[in-house]
Amino acid sequence: MIPEDHPRYRSLAVREHLARCAQEGIVTLEGLTAHGRGEAFDYLMGEETSPAALRAEQIAAALLLSAEHPVISVNGNTAALAAGLIAGLQEASGATVEVNLFHRTSARMAKITRLLEDQGVRVLTGVPERLLPLSHDRALCLRAGIGLADVVLVPLEDGDRCQALCAMGKTVITIDLNPLSRTARAADLTIVDELTRAVPAITQFCRELHGREVTTLSKGFDNREFLQEAIGDITRRLEHALD
Repeated sequence: MIPEDHPRYRSLAVREHLARCAQEGIVTLEGLTAHGRGEAFDYLMGEETSPAALRAEQIAAALLLSAEHPVISVNGNTAALAAGLIAGLQEASGATVEVNLFHRTSARMAKITRLLEDQGVRVLTGVPERLLPLSHDRALCLRAGIGLADVVLVPLEDGDRCQALCAMGKTVITIDLNPLSRTARAADLTIVDELTRAVPAITQFCRELHGREVTTLSKGFDNREFLQEAIGDITRRLEHALD
């Protein structure tokens, strides 16, 4: 039992939750490692949403709203951390939600789909096809979902699939706390923020943006600026760590 007055209460509670999800087969052990890496970067950035990340979240909302076929791709960590938040984002953006896994089994797909549906997410199901030029199972997706998408939100993504989606001409938005990762550098728009802060922010912007704002925000941004600002934030915190 973690005492609520522990200075790292939220972080420890999330770790316990993910460990339970790993025992249930929703999250893989590899997924726990990935979460720890992200948590380390969040610590370096002060565990708060930066102004640059907030701007990226606003642009992400505009991209989802302006898309003809927006899709939110969900993996095990995303489902475990933010199933209810994904439901809110789906409602606000009108996006299709599709489950896509690296460590893919029919049992795990079913567990994650059930978790999402229990939280109010409408999950697209069907017969997957190998539509992406990848040798592993993340190539498997639904033609009516990721296959048809023009804009794809891929939180906590694998770099090679992000690159494959971009190569197919899709606009790729990712949420990645590591501004140096292959995913962060390959995506059209990278939100360098923690998942459970980023998704509600995007959802709120989806509810607030209208008309010309959507058109203006969805064009003319440079993802390199968001990555440079995130790296700058980390550098400044390290420089003042002993002040």
